[in-house]
Amino acid sequence: MHIVYNHKGGNEYARIAVSKRDGRAVRKESENLGRVLDKERGIYMSRERGVFTYGLDTNTYGSPPADFVAPSSTSRKEKLILDFGDAFFLDQFISSMGLRPAIDAIGYGNPDTLYSMVSYYAICSMANCHAESWWEGSYASILYPNANLTSQRISDFLGAIGDEYSQREFFQEYFKLLGQSGTDPRNVLIDSTGLPNSVHFPLTAVSNHNGKISNEVRLIYVVHQKTGLPIYFRYCAGNVIDSSTLIRTLEELKAQGVNVNYAILDAGYYSEEIIRELFGRRISFVTRMKENLVIYKDLVAENLGALESRENIVEYNGRYVFLKCVPFELFGHRAYAYVGLDIARKSSESQKTFKKASAKKMTAAQVYDAMEKQGVFVLMSSRRIAKTNVLPLYYTRQQIEQVFDVGKNYADMLPVRVHSEETFRGHLLLTFIATVVVKQIQDALLKTPITPMSLFLNLRNHKCKVYGNRIITQEVFKKANDCYKLFKIKCPITIPRSPAT
Repeated sequence: MHIVYNHKGGNEYARIAVSKRDGRAVRKESENLGRVLDKERGIYMSRERGVFTYGLDTNTYGSPPADFVAPSSTSRKEKLILDFGDAFFLDQFISSMGLRPAIDAIGYGNPDTLYSMVSYYAICSMANCHAESWWEGSYASILYPNANLTSQRISDFLGAIGDEYSQREFFQEYFKLLGQSGTDPRNVLIDSTGLPNSVHFPLTAVSNHNGKISNEVRLIYVVHQKTGLPIYFRYCAGNVIDSSTLIRTLEELKAQGVNVNYAILDAGYYSEEIIRELFGRRISFVTRMKENLVIYKDLVAENLGALESRENIVEYNGRYVFLKCVPFELFGHRAYAYVGLDIARKSSESQKTFKKASAKKMTAAQVYDAMEKQGVFVLMSSRRIAKTNVLPLYYTRQQIEQVFDVGKNYADMLPVRVHSEETFRGHLLLTFIATVVVKQIQDALLKTPITPMSLFLNLRNHKCKVYGNRIITQEVFKKANDCYKLFKIKCPITIPRSPAT
């Protein structure tokens, strides 16, 4: 068995030649490998297999190495005017964050592909099949000239960075960065969100989450309590209930050197097993109680009547709430319930009740019963907290909602466009990195009218011209200049260009 090469139309082609003996006769057979892309490394391309490797010694097919970039099948002219500002800004911002060591730790064989895709996920919200077109018209093609963004290679790339080893290496460096920046990853918010997905792979399952039925994968995020910066992510099948994921999430963090000591949790994580585990691990926590719990009903029944008093009123963010601290025993441990009545919420809900009372022919007694517990809530803590601090502490949970919003609206988290668990893991890692970057940008823009989306749009309109040995940026118009100034990024007039680019 050997490989036979021949030339046709300026290209080299290969086929496997095999000689088989049939009695005294020798029968020759062959199998086409297709066009030769790299003879030394045994890389070929055919219509049936796409780009692949073939080893004659082992008679096996495989995927090409990550650093291999297939030559273009068309003679494409280089674009001489490129979108400049968005890709340039993001490259500078990632460096200023100190995030490069964590990204590099992923260890993908073609760093240009990795950084191009991080940029694409942060800047664009289009499907990955458009990544190559974006790259060709962007300064990213100068920054990362060896990126390979064909659809086939992006799928291979996502599968490669979805490897567990690559992700652990990333988080090991990322946790170091958090520690160096003063972000203590031990005080956390934990919540989950559904990623609707009609693609059939083992993680897709029917979910009933807060009464909403959908086919989805469940994504769990751990977020820093004070800053809202994403710390870690996990995922599970869509039909797994939240309470069963919490301890495993804490265990994974612990296995990677992060010992959580304070957690703020959504009501979905409340269960006897979880509460006992948290007390046993000496992890302080705050959570909201669900209204269907017996303990919730007992606490409300015992304390609602005397709740509206002068000593119980507290102010939070321009709203006034009656709040009472009630010590009680929970599964053999001392805990503290904060029975509350949100005055504004009660008024709003009561108005809705009044509007539908007539249509539903409700009696006055029924209206009273409906109003009685409107605006009521119960928070629970493992340790006593000053009443004035309870609501600010618990509503830091909004940080994680903002993170999910960033991921879904800015960082390409949705829709899920992958067809295997391996590529899904890689997709989630990219969305995590992009969410970290965009969240930092969003925080810096809080006191301005600019959003991350408008920032990237304004900067994309700042162009550059491409010459053989240099890039010349065009004049910076006001909106783009304002964006650069906000982040203290100086736009150069010219940028040297390597002849190899």
